Amino acid sequence: MSADAPPRTLAAAMTRPRFLVSGWSLRATAHTFTTLVVGNTVAVAAAPLLLLPAAALVMSVQAAGRSSPSYWLLTGAVLLSGLAAVALLGPLLAIPVGALERIRLRLVSPEPVGSGHRTPPPGLWGWVRTRYTESATWREVACLFALLAATLLVDTIVLVLLLLALVMLAAPLLVGEPGSSIVMGPVEVDTVGGALVMTGLSPLALALVVYVSALVCAGYTALGRALLGGLPEEELRAELDEVAGSRARLVGAFEYERRRIERDLHDGAQQRLVALSMDLGMARLELEEGTEADRLVSSAQRRADELITELRELVRGIHPRVLTDRGLPPALAELADRSPVDVAVAADVPRLPAHVEGTAYFVVAEALNNVYKHTGGGARVRAALEGKGDGVLTVEVTDEGDGGADPSRGSGLTGMRDRVAVMGGTMELSSPEGGPTRIRVEIPCTPHRPIPAQ
Repeated sequence: MSADAPPRTLAAAMTRPRFLVSGWSLRATAHTFTTLVVGNTVAVAAAPLLLLPAAALVMSVQAAGRSSPSYWLLTGAVLLSGLAAVALLGPLLAIPVGALERIRLRLVSPEPVGSGHRTPPPGLWGWVRTRYTESATWREVACLFALLAATLLVDTIVLVLLLLALVMLAAPLLVGEPGSSIVMGPVEVDTVGGALVMTGLSPLALALVVYVSALVCAGYTALGRALLGGLPEEELRAELDEVAGSRARLVGAFEYERRRIERDLHDGAQQRLVALSMDLGMARLELEEGTEADRLVSSAQRRADELITELRELVRGIHPRVLTDRGLPPALAELADRSPVDVAVAADVPRLPAHVEGTAYFVVAEALNNVYKHTGGGARVRAALEGKGDGVLTVEVTDEGDGGADPSRGSGLTGMRDRVAVMGGTMELSSPEGGPTRIRVEIPCTPHRPIPAQ
């Protein structure tokens, strides 16, 4: 930074000759005196949290001699109770104070300070579990104690220096009466001349107040930014959580629309086409066989039946009813029966969350479609539930082709990988030259359902 460039921090501004007449001195002074207001208010609010254990400790010292074992037991109990009070109640006070301090930091720190807090799950327990287990909350607790320490410094140093500067400024008025004097440590002034000299030095005392105030402010703001700002890893984790949640919501909305379209087609258009075909069949009974009208009605009925077949295939491709009604193994078996290539299915898994079954089904469907388009050979599908707890669904699709599959040459494999990633899963592709090509997908079977309830 060049000498003529404006300083970007308070510490850099304090090294400039024009600091006292710059905006930085006003901002530092404003921050310091708002520290008085905020800090003393917080001290009053935190008195039950901080002073009661201290008072209990003093009472324990008075009640028992230092050599008494009961003293040490009582002291340890008081200290533990104080730590427990800070652990339980400290975050409730520190979180709003931290939000206020981030705003006050803008007085002397132009760059905004992120909180580092994660978005909690819905409900009171989700908020409590998230806030009490993240480091951002406990760094705010540490900042709360730093604020109290900074307030103590301002109360005992800055205010004392300011009082001395004001006394020096008003010195001629204070020594105007005969026999009156001003005593400042080893210095005693009892004449008007000496008082005028003291008044002449008062601007230096006021400048000292501004510099000391800025020094306290610079130290506190540096510590405050370090404590209140989200750590890079936490900010990245929070952003990734938000992105993952956003992607899950988008996929959930997409899945909901798929099911709605499937239901509307199955219960609406398909049923009306079936009724139309039946009406055409009834009409043929009223017509003489072999006539032109009979041939036209017969052709119309045949086309209606073909349209019903195509519509059923379309509905099955959007979201197969068997997947919803019976689960993944029957749906994979039906998918293998309809596949134009030979497919062997080995799937022995229980009912799983709907979003897990849907993701696995469409991954297998896309993989078998790729087998048909690029190899024409057979394929093997294996699905198994592994791991403890909710478990992980593992799905493997292996073909009998020549290998060489490249995700960069098409969007199918990339779309499969993205769909699995949204559900928190992974996809591995092995396709050496000469084959075979193997796709392995692992999807955690968490109870979370990104698909809205119908």
